[in-house]
Amino acid sequence: MEARPLDALNNARGKNVLVELKNGRQFVGALKAFDIHINVVLDNTEERENGQTKRKIGTVFLRGDTIILISPSA
Repeated sequence: MEARPLDALNNARGKNVLVELKNGRQFVGALKAFDIHINVVLDNTEERENGQTKRKIGTVFLRGDTIILISPSA
């Protein structure tokens, strides 16, 4: 069991995660990196809309202050 929230992100590194932003946009990709502000870098990223892939983006940087959800079980 994780002791701190960042431990959960550390355990998800290299695995696919779902990231949802405040504006409702969703991204699924392999968690490459993150920092204490929860800025995240995803690889092989897809933008999703209504559960369907909208477009493939590749590597993307998402600002932590725009993120409302990160799910390691994407």
